[in-house]
Amino acid sequence: MASTHKNIGKGRAFPIGASVQRNGVNFSIYSKNSTAIELLLFEGPDTNKPNEILVLDKKQHRTEFYWHIFVEGLKAGQIYGFRVHGPFLPDRGHRFNPKKVLLDPYGKLVVLPKAYRRDLAVKPGDNMSSAMKSVVVDTSTYKWEGDRYPRHSFSKTIIYELHVKGFTRHPNSGIKANKRGTYAGLIEKIPYLIDLGITAVELLPVFQFDEHDAPEGKMNYWGYSPVSFFAPHRAYSSRKDVMGPLDEFRDMVKALHKANIEVILDVVYNHTSEGDQNGPTFSFKGIENRAYYLMESDTWTYGNYSGCGNTVNANHSVVRRMIRDSLRFWVSEMHVDGFRFDLASILSRDEFGNPQKNPPLLWEIESDPILAGTKLIAEAWDAAGLYQVGHFIGDKWKEWNGKFRDDVRSFIRGDEASVSNFASRILASPDIYGHKKHQAEASINFITCHDGFTLNDLVSYNGKHNEANGENNQDGENNNLSWNCGTEGPTNDPAIKKLREQQIKNFLVVTLLSYGTPMLLMGDEVGRTQLGNNNAYCQDNEISWSNWELLEENRSRYRLVSMLNRFRTNREFSEDYHDLSLMDFLENEQQIEWHGIRLGHPDWSPTSHSLACTVRTKSTASVIHLMYNAYSKDLNFELPDPRDFEGKQWFCIIDTSLPSPHDINPIEDAKNVDGKYYSVKARSVVLTITFPTS
Repeated sequence: MASTHKNIGKGRAFPIGASVQRNGVNFSIYSKNSTAIELLLFEGPDTNKPNEILVLDKKQHRTEFYWHIFVEGLKAGQIYGFRVHGPFLPDRGHRFNPKKVLLDPYGKLVVLPKAYRRDLAVKPGDNMSSAMKSVVVDTSTYKWEGDRYPRHSFSKTIIYELHVKGFTRHPNSGIKANKRGTYAGLIEKIPYLIDLGITAVELLPVFQFDEHDAPEGKMNYWGYSPVSFFAPHRAYSSRKDVMGPLDEFRDMVKALHKANIEVILDVVYNHTSEGDQNGPTFSFKGIENRAYYLMESDTWTYGNYSGCGNTVNANHSVVRRMIRDSLRFWVSEMHVDGFRFDLASILSRDEFGNPQKNPPLLWEIESDPILAGTKLIAEAWDAAGLYQVGHFIGDKWKEWNGKFRDDVRSFIRGDEASVSNFASRILASPDIYGHKKHQAEASINFITCHDGFTLNDLVSYNGKHNEANGENNQDGENNNLSWNCGTEGPTNDPAIKKLREQQIKNFLVVTLLSYGTPMLLMGDEVGRTQLGNNNAYCQDNEISWSNWELLEENRSRYRLVSMLNRFRTNREFSEDYHDLSLMDFLENEQQIEWHGIRLGHPDWSPTSHSLACTVRTKSTASVIHLMYNAYSKDLNFELPDPRDFEGKQWFCIIDTSLPSPHDINPIEDAKNVDGKYYSVKARSVVLTITFPTS
């Protein structure tokens, strides 16, 4: 159907995307090698055909590599898509297909028709009625009501990684059915997050993704399958109107900020849901394939450094700008506080897939003034073996420290030759980051995350149990450094249950008392289990969702985590020592002394499973003494004389071998420690503290 629209203007190349003007909408799209472009306008998400097709004239509506058009009378909420004509020459990297309706790479919202089908974006022929479409957005009308970024320093940051849907989707969440699994549902659980004591939520991907990018009969749950880098995922909105997800997401951010909680997004700029040469054509592939993706030398197949079929050509000038514009959008228009970059090492590769010493994109992100003050966290590796932990570029980036996860797991499990690495990890890995003179918070310390076992499963299973994924248990990591404490899976054996609980406490204490920035996984504070599944990316069900009944069953563990968080950030932990926090000790370190069971004699041998340290600071005369026993037997640790620190006696704040509520206590309720020795029970951690008498 040809255009019948009378009020068509030439338009402008900038700004890119669909921008609302005073009396209409300007559209601009980059496509260097296309020969013609059609703008399709739809009345609704389920409209089978466009009500108008505007053909862009290459003489009037093209400036160099940009196609643009102005349409008078259009407003925010208009649904649209593109059809792009050009050569289909895969051996030259071109995959233009005018039969496919394409999303705007800069589209701020996406709608899916009820008839959406991923397979029709792969098969030959038209997919008009089944395609995703973009929506014109005007972000200027939202009322932020004085919203302010919390701007917590990393030294005062405790990250909680959660899945927007999974956090409240369970029927026992206490959320009304229409809000379960949504941004609005998360808002209702903010009091829980406040009480838990975290300072930032790290949301698994919220960019619009294709839920159908999964094995047959499964759904893509995690969301690492983006189709747009600007649009919030529609299925996470409780609102059914076209514009709903945009405002509901911002309502969530505003509410979290009001609670002094930051919002960090897990962002996926390394690949898209379009997959390899056999995958669908949603947007980039049909607009300018060779610009947006890394191609192999045959230009037919895609470079696959992501393990997901394709790799975004992140350092191409156009793609580089798009990624920066996306980040700027989420900060300036959506008010997010930071980003965790999935497989960030890919973003350092050039157009041939080679790692660059000074990748333009990463330096531009670091130095971008609009992004100043935002948190930048790198997963400093990729699926093709590029491992950059400790060597990621720049001065601003923090890094997920996979070595913290692995070395702490090994030590707590009781592995040989683990004590030296463990000592480095609890001090923010100076062996990894010391050469760059980074602050300690460069190390994001975690034991568990979405990818792998939950903390409950880490101490309950020796091996993965991913049969539910339908891949014959061949998917997921095999080397989990886990230990089931004597039997595989659930048990009623009281001795095994007690040991598992104690090991969980050990992991939590080590994570939250170590130097660096701690991150916790959703539900670990109450014993969430995935029944041994360590790759639940396609499990959109109770395997992955938070089970809120566990809060009552594991109230003591929740209490431990909450009090540890307050001890770390000095919030309401002690009525008498308001200026005391763990970070005060570590940020102003004067001296750290290492010990074994005897003072001044640490055992660094391969057979050692114990360690102790004394930490003194300049800013306060208070001293902490930590003791770690990963042996299967009790050990008597020699204590320093508190009088050496002008103290009178030691107080036991934490002992993971004790039942709740004695495993952690406010300072005013802490037990006095008498004598020269403390019996640290098998597989436990103890923290004592002394104060100056004056």
